[in-house]
Amino acid sequence: MRDILPVLNGWYTAGLPFGLATVVSTSRSAPRDPGAAMAVGPDDEVVGSVSGGCVEGAVFELAQEVVASGEARLETFGYSDADAFAVGLTCGGEITLLVRSVTAATDPAFAEIAESVAAGRPVTVATVVDGPAPRGATLAVWPDRVAGTLGTTGLDVAVTADARGELALGATGLRHYGPRGERREDAVGVFLHSFAPPPRMLVFGAIDYAAAVARIGAFLGYRVTVCDARPVFATPKRFPEGVEVVVDWPHRYLGGTETDDRTVICVLTHDPKFDVPLLEEALRRPAAYIGAMGSRRTHDDRMKRLTESGLTEAELSRLRSPVGLDLGARTPEEVAVSVAAEIVALRWGGSGAPLTATAGAIHPSA
Repeated sequence: MRDILPVLNGWYTAGLPFGLATVVSTSRSAPRDPGAAMAVGPDDEVVGSVSGGCVEGAVFELAQEVVASGEARLETFGYSDADAFAVGLTCGGEITLLVRSVTAATDPAFAEIAESVAAGRPVTVATVVDGPAPRGATLAVWPDRVAGTLGTTGLDVAVTADARGELALGATGLRHYGPRGERREDAVGVFLHSFAPPPRMLVFGAIDYAAAVARIGAFLGYRVTVCDARPVFATPKRFPEGVEVVVDWPHRYLGGTETDDRTVICVLTHDPKFDVPLLEEALRRPAAYIGAMGSRRTHDDRMKRLTESGLTEAELSRLRSPVGLDLGARTPEEVAVSVAAEIVALRWGGSGAPLTATAGAIHPSA
């Protein structure tokens, strides 16, 4: 979708309606991920792809029908052994598409969304897919404001909260709610399409704990990099698929790496020759979370060394050490859960206390 937005915005600003087909769910070996899009514009011009060629002809006709009628459609394409001539995916997977007409009347915030994406400003677009809500209705959610409506205030509030959560991770996917945003119901399907790169998790120290932290970081939606100066430990085969593994001195790698206010830094080396120069660099740059592993004694020694290196109290206060919440964790996997819990709690302002010991709303209202 991101790559065809400039063309779509050109049609939109020229007042030319177009049909937009978006992949909202997939199964098995579907060729494109949720969020992939194809559009049919003026003079039957086509941009984008939803299947790599398998069903584009059928989607072209469907988009034309939707523009003519103004009624959004939800269609699923798969492979049928019973009908070899049916329109479907030859790869054997299945995709579900939402096809809707985009005009200034139906999508008043479209140009602003396109501008935000082009400028690298995060935004999530929530679209009703099915259920007792206006199919094709959209709600644009920025970190500080919203535009549009999905039909009811309750649904808007619930989706806004979830959209901001997805936006923090750059995630895209299908969510379900009740007609007024009830979270334990699934009558209304809403597709959340986040336009933001996934945040980074930088894990330093290629130990068993690092493998577990990398695995849970990837599960939470982070783009994970593991860095260690020791090539015998920093090998891809020791870490989950998709995790980047770098052999370099930690402080040198971090010094040449861009971080932002969503970046998570986990220091698991608990060795002063690695930790101190690395944390000097980390605590002076943008990051959402900086945690360091070690015993109480290791922590005290580390803080003494960091103070002697010239870090201020404000900089040192950013350090979460010893890393993680007190869960009584023992195994690398349990420690990873402890670290992940602290990261989530810090991101959303959670107390880390058992819910049975708290009162009030469990989920945020906005």
